[in-house]
This record gives sequence, C-alpha cells and structure tokens, in this order.
Amino acid sequence: MKVSGRVDGTVCSAVLSRNRSAAANAVASLTGERISSPSIDRRPFCTAHGASVSKRACQGSAKPGPNFFCSKTAQWLHSTFIPYDSVQTSSQPRKRKPYSTAAASQTTTPAPYNGAYLPVRDKAVLQSYVPSEDTGPVDQYFDYYRDPYRRGYAQPDGPKLRISESKHDVSYPGREDICSPSDGTATQLEHLCKAIRLQMRHPSRNTHAAIHKAYSQLPEPRMLNFTGQWRARLLKVMGTPRRRDMESMLRYFGLIADIKSAGLTLRRSQWNYALSFATKYTSKAGKREMDSALRMWREMERDAQIPGNEVTFNILFDVAAKAGNFLLAEMVYAEMDKRGLEFNRYHHVSLIFYFGLKLDSYGIRAAYRDMVESGEMIDTIALNAVISGLLRCGEEAAAEETYQRMKSGNTPAAAEMPPRDYMMDKVVTKVLMMFSKLGKHHPPLRKSLQTNVQLAPNLRTYRLFVEHYAIKVGDLRKVAQFLDEMKFLKIPIHPTVFLALFKGFFVHGGFEGSDWSEKRLQNVLSALYTASDDNARSFRIDQWLVIWALRAVKKCCSNVEAVETTYAELESRWAVPPERINFMQSFAESVVEGRDLQSQDAEVESSLHRGFHRQSPELSE
Repeated sequence: MKVSGRVDGTVCSAVLSRNRSAAANAVASLTGERISSPSIDRRPFCTAHGASVSKRACQGSAKPGPNFFCSKTAQWLHSTFIPYDSVQTSSQPRKRKPYSTAAASQTTTPAPYNGAYLPVRDKAVLQSYVPSEDTGPVDQYFDYYRDPYRRGYAQPDGPKLRISESKHDVSYPGREDICSPSDGTATQLEHLCKAIRLQMRHPSRNTHAAIHKAYSQLPEPRMLNFTGQWRARLLKVMGTPRRRDMESMLRYFGLIADIKSAGLTLRRSQWNYALSFATKYTSKAGKREMDSALRMWREMERDAQIPGNEVTFNILFDVAAKAGNFLLAEMVYAEMDKRGLEFNRYHHVSLIFYFGLKLDSYGIRAAYRDMVESGEMIDTIALNAVISGLLRCGEEAAAEETYQRMKSGNTPAAAEMPPRDYMMDKVVTKVLMMFSKLGKHHPPLRKSLQTNVQLAPNLRTYRLFVEHYAIKVGDLRKVAQFLDEMKFLKIPIHPTVFLALFKGFFVHGGFEGSDWSEKRLQNVLSALYTASDDNARSFRIDQWLVIWALRAVKKCCSNVEAVETTYAELESRWAVPPERINFMQSFAESVVEGRDLQSQDAEVESSLHRGFHRQSPELSE
C-alpha cells in the first residue's frame, strides 16, 4: 500500500521533531510565552548522518511539500513493523519497499540503517514484565466476583440445567440411595404417591393442586425423598394438566427449580413440558411468550448441551406462528429440516395452522396433502385445522365441503368408538402415532388402519363454524343450522358455544330489524341456564362468559334492569373464583352505567377475537 508524501511528512514531523507539541504551543499561547518560528527552532533532522535530501524538501517553507520524504522516518517505521528475521543486515543497500510515494522513489535513495534492532520478545520475556507465579486462572477470579458472598463456594444463579437420558441419571436416586425417612416423612410420601397414582388412573378424582400441596409438605430437599421413578411420574402428571394456565405453570416450574437445586437431571421430554408451559399458558402467544421459549431453548442447547428433538421444534414453530413472527417460524422449519428431524403429525398440523394464519389457502391444501403423502393418520384434529384455516381465509364453501365429507366419511367401526374425553384423547393420540409408524414400515396395512380412524365432526368443528358465522359474518341462520346438526349428532353443548353467541349479539345486535334481537337473546340465556342446571359439574360458567353475556344484554335489551337480572341469574350458577368476585361486581356496575361500552374499538376488537380460531396441536410426550 502506498502512503502519500503528505502523510509521510506528517509522521516524520510528529515522531522525530524536537519542536514543541501542539499542547505545549496551546499552553504557551495562553500564558503569553513567545513562540518561535518553526523554521528557526526546528532541527534539520532530515540531513542527519549524511543523508542526501533535496533542498526543496528540507529548506524553504515550513510545511512539507507534496514530494517531501524522510529516509530516517521510513527506516524507523520499517525496523519497527517488519519482523526481525526478515530484515537485511548486510552492508549492501536494501531495495526499498513500494510503500513510499512514486515521486520520492524517483528522486531520493534512502541511506542504509546501521542501528541495532531490538530482539524479538517471546512469551517468556513478555511474562517477565508482570511476574505472576502465584496467580490462578482468570475463570477463578470471575467466579469469585460472581459469588455474592465472596467466599468462593456460592454461585448466584444456582446449579446449571442438566438434561440427560442416561439410565443411571433417570433412575437416580434408587431405594438404596435414599436415607431412611422418619415416620412423619414416610406418611407424607405415602400420601403423595397415592395422589399421583390416583391422578394417573382417574384424573377427574384428583387435582394438581392437591398433589402439589402433598409434595410441598415434604422436608427439604424434597426431590431426594423419593426415587427417580416416582420423580418421573410426578413430572408427567404435573406437566400434562387439562389446561395450561398460570397456576399449573408456576407449579411445574417450582418442581424444575427443586430438581436443579438438588443436582438431579431432567429428561428431554420433561424440559419440553416446561417449554410448552412457557408458550401456552395464555390463549394467544405474543412477544413475551416467544422470547421465553427462545430463552429456554437456548438454555437447553447451549447450557445443557442437549439438542432439541421434533417436539421442541414443533413448540417453537407453533409459538412463532401464533406470535405473528413468520420469519422466525420459517427459520425453525429450515433448522428442523437441516437437522434431519422427522416430521410427525404434530408438525404437520402446526404447518396447516401456520398457513391458515398467513391466509394462504393454497398453502393449507399443500400442507394437508403433504401430511397424507407422508403416511400420517388423518383424523378429526387434522381436518379441523384445515377448516379453521379455510374459514380464516374466507373460503366458507370449501370449509363446508370438508365438513360434509367428514359427516359422510365415517365407517361403522369408527362410529362405534366411545365418546372422546380428556383421557380418551390422550390414548387416541398415542394410538394414531403408533398406527403411523406401523403404516410406514408396512404400507399394505396403512389403508386398513386409516379406515378405523374417526373422521366425524366434533365439538371443535361446530365451535369453529359457530364462531365464524356468529362473530365475523353475523349470519344467524347459518348459526342455527350448525346448532341443529350438533344437536342431531348428540354432541353436548359447551360454554364456549354460548360465548360465541353472546359475542355475536354484541357485535350485530342492538338496532331495529336485526336478526340478533332481544327475544332471541333471552332464548339463548334460557338455554344457558338449562344447560348449567342439567350439567352442573361439567358445564362451568366462567368470568368471560358472564362478561360477554352482560355486554350482549346491555347492547340488545331496552330494559335497564335486564342487566341486573342476568347478573343475578349467572351469579347463582357461575364458577368464578372468590378473589374475582369483587371485580365482577364492579364490572357489572360499569355495564349498567354504560361505561364499559365506551372502550376503544381496538380493545373491543382484541377481546372479541381472544381465543378465536386458536387451535393448538397437542404435544408429544
């Protein structure tokens, strides 16, 4: 690289000149000291040691010209930055390197440098500058300052996450590794094991809160009081609740913290439960849920050094799609393809749902075709994902065509299956995955296995149509049609269906001539009261159902007292937690006074579609 003559002269003036520095000149000007002219004070260093330099370069103007060149500067820079073994030490003149200006190389020949070169400083010589015989490694001092007590034994962030599938780690501690518990602890352990066993066999007879209460009564460290087999059962029960809400998430994360504190390991499936809790305890994933999922994935792969499996990536793909970060969802899809992970039925259903969120009906059909060609079992869940996407895209005719095929496509063997509930759904999911693996290894069996899979519409199917035609379209005739067909197929009514109806009355009712009239609203409320009285245990009226019922009554009814009457009827039947009763009372007062209906349109729109078309595929264990 060639350096201009101006830069060469500037370096020469700055390094080898004996005149005052710019700072000294500034101080002298402030103190009134007389500053001599540079042309008088400056020593003509360029002619030292008999170096031949042109007069125009050394004499005359104080500023160096464009062709100014200093041989001593070049030699000093050369000896400083060129390795020692590459320097020519012979008395013959060295051939100049082309880093100077072309004009200077034509008019000036530098003199050879006869000074002694500094020796090469190796690591031992450099180390001798700062003696450190008794110094430890740098990580030791980092750990010392990360220690809040400065004692060298406590870490502020606790034990690191450890994930292992080793048989020894999974089964530890064994019976021989557990100290003999006291009589009180033994009784508590027996009570906990009975609660876990009852929850696994009959989920409706026990609650996760009761199991966690029994676990909390154990002495610290709690996880070391029972074997690894019972630890796995506890995590399986607490990691698969019927509803992933805030309370169940906090309970499970507390168990994870106890395992880390005890120095035990987690299985990959158990960490996937935690990842699922972080993303799905709310009905709509947002940036917060997506960030927590990515942070836990990073902790899994970077800290625990365990790569995620297909379930991990399906969770990440699902939360990225629901959060609207389609670029991240595509990156997760590409990373899964890059690692060669198998696409199971959960990923195929998530991919159908992804294209539905992007309003791409062709992508929905392509994802469904890919699921069929991959050999996965097609059931009602997969077809519901297709219907949800088509309705979101506005293709009602295509969605109803799929629905009609579902009604007529059931075989007698599939129609005789028992009613689906929480436990039956889990069993059917495992059976379908087993059928898929068996059909891939033995293709002739796939057709017969698919014949025994139920494809009939279920509650989720009708809820999708009712929500779409009630809230988005406002077609009461279509809503009544699907409710009649739901009753004909003996599908029990669910509170979410009434929730969609109340939202429809709130959006499309309240004016003269509307199909969503006050009389029809009163008929819907009467049906709600009857369903609650006939099925008090299974039909739960929660706070959101009460909120939208009161809003619909205020919007459609001309009588002001109708809101108070409706609130009294719902209060006698609801399942609202005691800590939320004060909120419900204040909300009812705001509805009566008309303050609730003055909320912003954006907030109303957001709450209207909360949970709307949010189909979350189940997670593999």
